[in-house]
Amino acid sequence: MSTSKRIGIYPGTFDPITKGHLHIIRRASKLVDVLIVSVANNAGKNPMFDQQEREALVKADIATMPRINDCDIQVRSFDNLLMNYARVVGATSVFRGLRAVSDFDYEFQMTGMNLHLAPEIETVFLMAADQWQFVSSSFVKEIHALDGDVSDFVTPATLGALNRKRGIKRD
Repeated sequence: MSTSKRIGIYPGTFDPITKGHLHIIRRASKLVDVLIVSVANNAGKNPMFDQQEREALVKADIATMPRINDCDIQVRSFDNLLMNYARVVGATSVFRGLRAVSDFDYEFQMTGMNLHLAPEIETVFLMAADQWQFVSSSFVKEIHALDGDVSDFVTPATLGALNRKRGIKRD
């Protein structure tokens, strides 16, 4: 019997983390012994929050999340090629959340390339639950910037961070 731990990573920009991301984290944590939520340093996406802020928000939200099993959930940042990073941390799987057909087109291409680069690492797709299929970090930021209510889509901690970032003082 093997005593090695199954390590998976869930990469993303998480700018900001949403309840949809948290749902995928809960589901992925059922499938591995260690889940590394990997916050990408993707300056090309022009993030609202810097990498340290995004990592702190992810850690704060995960700390309040009920555990489904004994999965060790870690949060780390990375700024290199995903497959190289996966090898460095010893991951055997990469989790990706899918919301819509448009996500699938992009993810299908990325998975093909990743399979070519690292055939030993599996990509696992988890479909978003119905209530999260339309939620994206981009939509959350846009709605919030236009003074819309995003409290159904993010945790109170993340909502507070969005408010602070925009200089909004709310109780």
